[in-house]
Amino acid sequence: MSTVTPPPAPTPEGPKPLNPDEEAVVRSLTRVIYALPRAIDAEMVREQRLPLIEYLVLMHLSEAPDRQLRMSELATACEMSLSGMSRAVQKLEGQGYVERARCADDARGWNAVLTDAGFARLSDAWPSHLAAVRRHFLDHLAGLDLKKVAAALENVAT
Repeated sequence: MSTVTPPPAPTPEGPKPLNPDEEAVVRSLTRVIYALPRAIDAEMVREQRLPLIEYLVLMHLSEAPDRQLRMSELATACEMSLSGMSRAVQKLEGQGYVERARCADDARGWNAVLTDAGFARLSDAWPSHLAAVRRHFLDHLAGLDLKKVAAALENVAT
């Protein structure tokens, strides 16, 4: 039977151990990072037959100037690899929701462009996405100062 060696005791100049509340936040955040997107995705697929990542592609394109972004910018906005984004855009392109167009300022690059059908699809899916976000996330933050929560999360993200 093997034994686990406990970590060394903190030194005055070492990191301060987490208190129970801090530990709970860190562990909960780890679960949220994985569970929240899966829960929203499952609802979006069930209710809209539109995976969350495809919804996010349509959303980011709808918010971009002229409803278009370079593929690399879209991948960054959706936190995906360029190859993963290419697959997602290809699927949406096949459904008529997105088109690819050569970049005007760089003939080697491609833009993803939201079509009118894609904008309509996004509009149809938006209520389901909003309901899922509220049910799985925002409703659990009732009573908290959301400006402070948003600022703290933004600080963590940057």
